[in-house]
Amino acid sequence: MSHPVRPPQEGDPTIGRLVADASRDISTLVSKEIELAKSELKVSVKAGGIGIGLFAAAGFLAVLAIIMLSVAIAYFIHWDDKGLELHWAFLIVFGFYLLLAGLLGFIGLKKVKQVRAPEKAIEQGREIPRALKGQS
Repeated sequence: MSHPVRPPQEGDPTIGRLVADASRDISTLVSKEIELAKSELKVSVKAGGIGIGLFAAAGFLAVLAIIMLSVAIAYFIHWDDKGLELHWAFLIVFGFYLLLAGLLGFIGLKKVKQVRAPEKAIEQGREIPRALKGQS
């Protein structure tokens, strides 16, 4: 049972028209995807900015809390004129922070000296041009 092939009618789409329609649809789809990505990025950047601001505020308040704790420790060492003189109490707190800063700096220096270049990645990167040329 064969179906007779009918000649193209006036309103039938041509290959050129189909290609043009597909090209237009793809272009529209890509531009809509770009708009969606831009709007998502704006929301993400705004949330990130708010998060950074909140972290900064928390850090500032933590610094203020450490200052207040330091004063409280100094007054605790002084203890209503029954402990050390107030200036010595503050110097003890200062010395403690100085020792702590020195210890943290020393540990940080040791960790920084452990940093090495990514040698395996560099070597693999050097292999890429040869691999693309078909050499092994």
